[in-house]
Amino acid sequence: MPLSIGIVGLPNVGKSTLFNALTGAQNAAVANYPFCTIQPNRAIVPVPDERVETLRALIGVPNAIHATIEFVDIAGLVRGAHKGEGLGNRFLGHIRDADALVHVVRCFDDPNVVHVSGQLDPRADAETVHLELALADLEQLERKIEKLIRQVKGDRKLQPLLDSALELRTHLQRGQPAASFPHQDEAFRQLRKEMRFLTGKPVIYAANVDEDGLSEGNEYVAAVRALAEERNAEVVVLCAQLEQELIELPPDERQEFLELAGGRESGLAQVIRKGYRALGLISYFTKNENEVRAWSIPAGTTAPKAAGIIHTDFERGFIRAEVIPYQTYVQYGSEAAAKAAGAMRLEGKEYVVQDGDVIFFRFNV
Repeated sequence: MPLSIGIVGLPNVGKSTLFNALTGAQNAAVANYPFCTIQPNRAIVPVPDERVETLRALIGVPNAIHATIEFVDIAGLVRGAHKGEGLGNRFLGHIRDADALVHVVRCFDDPNVVHVSGQLDPRADAETVHLELALADLEQLERKIEKLIRQVKGDRKLQPLLDSALELRTHLQRGQPAASFPHQDEAFRQLRKEMRFLTGKPVIYAANVDEDGLSEGNEYVAAVRALAEERNAEVVVLCAQLEQELIELPPDERQEFLELAGGRESGLAQVIRKGYRALGLISYFTKNENEVRAWSIPAGTTAPKAAGIIHTDFERGFIRAEVIPYQTYVQYGSEAAAKAAGAMRLEGKEYVVQDGDVIFFRFNV
């Protein structure tokens, strides 16, 4: 399954424009009125990683297959969304399976773009979305508690789960996210896996600025950075409108155009880089006579578990991993040269895969 990122925010903050820019798709409607997005927009895109293309060229195979990421854009959330106000609540289920959330916050003034509350205040805007996500989680948790109260009468082993749920309810009632719940024991982890709390996901704030804000910053961006620091979240600063214009240019002209506007890194590259960091992900590479392929795994994954991402048989029958780090592969230029220099390592079941490892797995069928 590809890494999945849900895009949330108030209406008219640039969510669908950003979705189009990130995915290179023009299928998300963009208009200057609330609830322009009716049905969730979905797109799966390759994860930019120049190492894949470098390896493909060195090895001389025809195909470079990148890891992928799915973006899901839902209707804007407004105050009362958890109770069915607006359209956002109807689609919150579409992002419960997301691995992380990109929270788009409007950080530009434009009298021609309607603000849902009539006044731009990035911190207040973000807090509205935070509260609605917390209340949506609370509503779901209440139903779980009612069920557990009935079940625990016949199975006392469920008492720790009920105790954790009751404590979490109090936490959410204070408007605090599940991610900051202080008692993250086994019972809570079980609840989190089942309930897929929206407020338990890593958040990347996307401060959506105009072109002036991209090069100079503004007070709105400063407010978003302060909020992100309080919540231990990542921040990207981008101009969604500019990003959408970039995808219409030839690839070799995009970086120059972005830098002329005051940017350094595309929105897609920023979101994926910080998404990987927030989720603790790394990439390793495999090759055969037809392709080089990138695989995304959590940092700390052992070689057999990494092999299992390719196929469960690889994990079950794991013998060893033949490993050449990416930089070493580039230094020697080929697998044969790396082997001849003694730079290829043979690793066993306890080996922890490192970012950039080029691996060939040996296994028994």
